Amino acid sequence: MYMTTKLTPLRFITAGSVDDGKSTLIGRLLYDSKALLTDQIDLLQNKGSKNSGQAIDFSRLTDGLEAEREQGITIDVAYRYFSTPKRKFIIADTPGHEQYTRNMVTGASTATAAVVLIDASQLNFAAEELQLLAQTKRHSAILRLLNCPHIIVAVNKMDLLDYSREKFERICTAYQALAEQLGLRNLRFVPVSALLGDNLVYSSESMPWYQGEPLLSILENLPTKEQQRKGEAFFFPVQYVIRQDADKQNDFRGYQGRVEAGEIRVGDKIRIEPSAQQAEIREIIHPKGASDSAKTDQVITLCLDKDIDISRGDVFVAQDSPLVPTQALAATLCWFDQRPLNPARKYLLKHTTKTVFARIKHIASVLDVETLSQSSGREQVAVNDIARINLVLQQPIAATLYEDNAVGGSFILIDEATYHTVAAGIITGLDS
Repeated sequence: MYMTTKLTPLRFITAGSVDDGKSTLIGRLLYDSKALLTDQIDLLQNKGSKNSGQAIDFSRLTDGLEAEREQGITIDVAYRYFSTPKRKFIIADTPGHEQYTRNMVTGASTATAAVVLIDASQLNFAAEELQLLAQTKRHSAILRLLNCPHIIVAVNKMDLLDYSREKFERICTAYQALAEQLGLRNLRFVPVSALLGDNLVYSSESMPWYQGEPLLSILENLPTKEQQRKGEAFFFPVQYVIRQDADKQNDFRGYQGRVEAGEIRVGDKIRIEPSAQQAEIREIIHPKGASDSAKTDQVITLCLDKDIDISRGDVFVAQDSPLVPTQALAATLCWFDQRPLNPARKYLLKHTTKTVFARIKHIASVLDVETLSQSSGREQVAVNDIARINLVLQQPIAATLYEDNAVGGSFILIDEATYHTVAAGIITGLDS
């Protein structure tokens, strides 16, 4: 296995419909990049030899659940880690089945890039206008919803199409039309055979007409979210309040959490929302000791120059931040629950570390995945629907727009009775 040091990992997911070859692609990518241990290679080769000389089943590397291996589908999100001399990677193999769309949303929420697989052998090339599968459209809509920065369309099973350049280009044209409707940008297209390894790690000799880079090379050179997030405003949700006052002479009060955006230094002035109280940073404590500063994604304890009534769920922002707490949100959400969204019910909304009661004020529209049009006048939102809604909250939260801050602009909805997570959403509008 390659060893690397101090490389910023790239998080990416595989997305697409059932049987597009997502798990096989990841397994072959790990195998060809020599990122597997000897015992893993032996297991794959032994399984292949036992099955009457059949080719190695690379999907076994990611389909870890017994039910996944039995049914031949991915159910849960499987995370795999590997390195090349240029970069470290964290891969999320997400399910393609419509029933497990919620798991795909989970994997995509932290990804910098998505490899959208399209099974070229399932498409009807006899049709005048090539139609992509509904789940390919749904996953692409979710990637747009989550503002995934980079989309790599891997047109898979090209070996079953005799490596046809014409058919590959028709698929690219069809997906580009979909991307224009959804507003997806930064697209790349790669013709691949996940089973045979064409254009994954090495350029394919069977497709000399493709002059682009293989998939791994593209992934190695993508900028990370951390590189793109420079300049974001300071945003620190309080997760835990530490209080130690047994010894009055050494009274300690600290506020633990993770810096979700921006940077902070000792001496900086901050504002605590939603109370709007102000203070100055007196001390910053990292797990390994005190420091003068902290930046995005670091877990720290902050101490202030004064005692203020602060609880879990409060948010620290810069003193001059334009953020204003709100109790009214416009949002787009993906509904997960088998029971439809019911505007008459109360739901719990979890935003960063704060949980409040929420009510659906209005269902503005629901996306028709087949036509990609918005249908208004709906009174319910069914499982796997993507809907635009308006919410009213019982208490104000320190929310941002998702496009400005992914953490401050996202939430989940929880059923008050069952405590099941019923939806994940992003904030598209604020009403203070």
